[in-house]
Amino acid sequence: MTSLAAMLFAALCLLPIGMHIGLIFGAPWGIYTMGGRWPGTLPGPIRLLSALQALLLVAIAVAVLNYAGLCDLVLPPYSFGIAFTLIALSALANNVTPSKPERRLWGPVTLALALLATFVWLA
Repeated sequence: MTSLAAMLFAALCLLPIGMHIGLIFGAPWGIYTMGGRWPGTLPGPIRLLSALQALLLVAIAVAVLNYAGLCDLVLPPYSFGIAFTLIALSALANNVTPSKPERRLWGPVTLALALLATFVWLA
């Protein structure tokens, strides 16, 4: 069950990663990220934040997969703890954001990610 939860976690991470890649290339989805401060296309420098978020999500997914024993990477022992903390904070932020569309879309997704990470941690 731990392996399945970790694989579901990684698969679910592909959704926000894909959105951030779209934002980097100019998709008008700004209302769904960063509190909806830029409702259309993100300004150039802000797209770098989307790139950072996408890279963080990849690193988080790898840390969860590694913790579940599905990767054989030499990661620091605290990598899962950092990944777990970031996902928990993301779930909190996405459920209290002033952007209603962001809350509706990413609130449930990040909550599911947090629950899956919790399952991986406790299993």
